[in-house]
Amino acid sequence: MNKELTKNFASGHSACAGCGFPAIVRTILGEAAVPVVISNATGCLEVTSTLYPYSAWKVSYIHSAFANAAATISGVERAHKALLKKNVKTQNFASLPKKIKFVVFGGDGGTYDIGLQALSGALERGHNFLYVCYDNGGYMNTGNQRSSATPFGAATETTPAGKESFGKMEARKNLMEIVNAHKISYLAQANVAYIADLKMKARKALAVDGPSFLTVFSPCTNNWKFPTSQYVAVAKLATETNFWPLYEIENGEYTINWEPKSLKPVAEFLKTQGRFKHLFSEKNKPVLEKIQKMANEEFARIARLCEQKRFF
Repeated sequence: MNKELTKNFASGHSACAGCGFPAIVRTILGEAAVPVVISNATGCLEVTSTLYPYSAWKVSYIHSAFANAAATISGVERAHKALLKKNVKTQNFASLPKKIKFVVFGGDGGTYDIGLQALSGALERGHNFLYVCYDNGGYMNTGNQRSSATPFGAATETTPAGKESFGKMEARKNLMEIVNAHKISYLAQANVAYIADLKMKARKALAVDGPSFLTVFSPCTNNWKFPTSQYVAVAKLATETNFWPLYEIENGEYTINWEPKSLKPVAEFLKTQGRFKHLFSEKNKPVLEKIQKMANEEFARIARLCEQKRFF
C-alpha cells in the first residue's frame, strides 16, 4: 500500500474486507495540516485497530469508553491550552506544538445514542475539535443491533423482520440537525464513495477554530449483507437515490454538494442488501413507498434550506 496513505493509519488492522472506515480515517487525517490527537470511542474502528499488543494508529491516540469520546477530547484540548499557557517543556518536543487538531472518531451507536450527551456538551462548550461519525447504521461490533441511525424498515437482530414486523419501525434520527442546533460554524454529511467531496469537507472541518462535525456514510458488508467487493457501489447508490445526500452547513448556510443528474429510485439502493430483502414482498410494498417518500421529503427540505441565506 502507498506509504502516503498509511502515514497516519497503518495497513494490517483487522477490519472486515470491504469495510469503509479505514478509507474514511485515512482520507480525513490525510488533510490535516498540523499534528492530530485522536480520541476513539469503543466500536468497530477501535477493536479492529488496537488489537493488543498492536496498533494501526501512527498518531497520538486515546481509546475512550463508548459514551465519552467527546468528553475525553475536551479534557485533552483544555490540557493543551493550559500547558501552552505554562510553556511546559516535554520530552518529545523542544516545546509543545502550539497548533494541534483534536479529532474524535465514533460509530453511530457511540454518537447518535450512547455518546450524544458528551458530544452535545463538547459542542456547547466550544472546544477546538472535529468529531467524525462513521455511520454504518447499527451496533455492528456487537452483532447488528439497531441504533437510532438504523434506517426505517431495516432488519437487525433487535428489529427482526417476520410475520409481526417489517423491521425497524422508527425513522432514522436526524443527527445533522441536532448538531446544527448547537450553532457550530461547520458541519457536513459525506460518503466514503465520494472521496474528493470527503477530502474537501475534511479540509474545511479541520481548519475551523472551534468545534466541527462530519458524518460519513460507511457501509457494513457483514451486517448489511452484500459482497465485500461492492461497498463503493452500494455507497454510491445511497447518494444516487437521495437516500444519503451530500451537503454541508457553513455558518448556518446550507449547500448541496452533489445532486444526481438522473435520480434513481431508493429501491435500487435497498435491493443491494440482505437487511432490506423482506421489503420486496407484496405485503411490504407500502413500506417501500414510505421509504421513498421519506427520502424525497428530506431532500426537498434540504433543498429549500439551500435557497435561504441563513447566517448566525
